Amino acid sequence: MALSYNRMWKLLIDKKMSKADLRKAADIAPNTMTKLRRDEAVNLAILGRICETLDCDFGDIVEYVKETEDNSAAL
Repeated sequence: MALSYNRMWKLLIDKKMSKADLRKAADIAPNTMTKLRRDEAVNLAILGRICETLDCDFGDIVEYVKETEDNSAAL
């Protein structure tokens, strides 16, 4: 499964928040932030807290990116 959190990083820029600000406001563990930076899957409850903190919907922070053979080989 290929996920992208690029929408969330762009939203943070729009809201003038740093990743550290988000981590503290949404009470996210440092290792979970690392997973987000690496576009890895995280618990849905975490995404819910992020949405609550940023006042947005899931689609505003994460998107599913269809894997191609090129992407799969890179993983």
